[in-house]
Amino acid sequence: MSKTSLHLPRLGRRGLLLGLSAMAVAGQARLALAQPAATPQEARLVVVLLRGALDGLAAVQAYGDADFAALRGPLALPEPGNEEGLLDLGGFFGLHPTLAQVHEMYRANQALIVHAAAGSYRTRSHFDAQDMLESGASERLSSGWLNRALEAIPDRPGADARTGLAVGLDMPLLLRGKVPVGMYASPRGGRPDPDLYARFADLAHDDPLLGPAVMEGLRARGFAADRLDDGLRKAGGFPSLCGIAGRLLADPAGPRVAALETGGWDTHSSQMSRLNYPLRQLDEGLGSLKAQLGSAWQHTAVLVMTEFGRTVRANGNQGTDHGTGGVAFLLGGAIAGGRVAADWPGLGAGKLLEDRDLQPTVDLREIAKGLLRDHLRLPATALEAAFPDSREVVPKGGLLAT
Repeated sequence: MSKTSLHLPRLGRRGLLLGLSAMAVAGQARLALAQPAATPQEARLVVVLLRGALDGLAAVQAYGDADFAALRGPLALPEPGNEEGLLDLGGFFGLHPTLAQVHEMYRANQALIVHAAAGSYRTRSHFDAQDMLESGASERLSSGWLNRALEAIPDRPGADARTGLAVGLDMPLLLRGKVPVGMYASPRGGRPDPDLYARFADLAHDDPLLGPAVMEGLRARGFAADRLDDGLRKAGGFPSLCGIAGRLLADPAGPRVAALETGGWDTHSSQMSRLNYPLRQLDEGLGSLKAQLGSAWQHTAVLVMTEFGRTVRANGNQGTDHGTGGVAFLLGGAIAGGRVAADWPGLGAGKLLEDRDLQPTVDLREIAKGLLRDHLRLPATALEAAFPDSREVVPKGGLLAT
């Protein structure tokens, strides 16, 4: 099935209505944070998409594999304990030194790293892989697995925000679908006069599509304005968006599930230097998310994933090309962390996929299903709706702290 666009009126995401903090798609996209079924712990779920394909063997290096150093060549960093070396993950794997806050979470048993992970598809196209990663199927769909999962979560009486929230300039496919979700984008430039909002709402009131979307946008804008200070609202960049997501998720009347994305991972050349900035931004963002969530961090699970990994060997430009197996991160107070989960396939002769890629041994759907089942407490029917035709993919257990 081909991916299709939703033919609904757009409301100037980057123009007048950007400051409404909702309405990426009229009647469809509102504030993209999601909330699980009511539980005593008030679980939160955050999904972070790394667009461009993170090199998992750069972020989490398998220096203990006898073939690692020779295959990676100049991309291999010094082992833990050496100057500018890796951060220790237990004697076989090491974390890139820019991920210091993730390492602190690991040491606090709040970060679980899943290595040799990949989606169910085998493609080297960014566009196809991202669509299938977000749709939760081996073909491109017009809705995302997280939105379909939200269909099993009832509305919360008295809540000020939608259960699901997307934070950023675009509504990811991950959260598109039947369930209305919210969207927050930091305002840019001057703010329109409040009277302008009122006039626009009055003009759109009788339109069956535009009217409800405008009212929802104004409601979401009011909620966000009450919860965010000027510093958070005006700041930009991935770390700031993570802080905004954390502040909104922490609110008792706020969303419960959020989606964010960040790019810069397509490192075909000069990878050693080019990866430092996006990795540092990711680390700062995750740290900001934790800080703004406050006590709600204890009931939060964060899934960080990318569309595919990269080649094991460096190319002629000291970069890496599109690959298969990669790495996923699970973080949060709800996570049983402090470990690397890997059915490690090895890097020796005959062990690489097509003699170039890390062989995947974990399906990313296993991880997502495990979080939906055990963290959001969703039934088997909801998992089947989120990931169609995947009954053979068993939800991964043991992800959560007990």
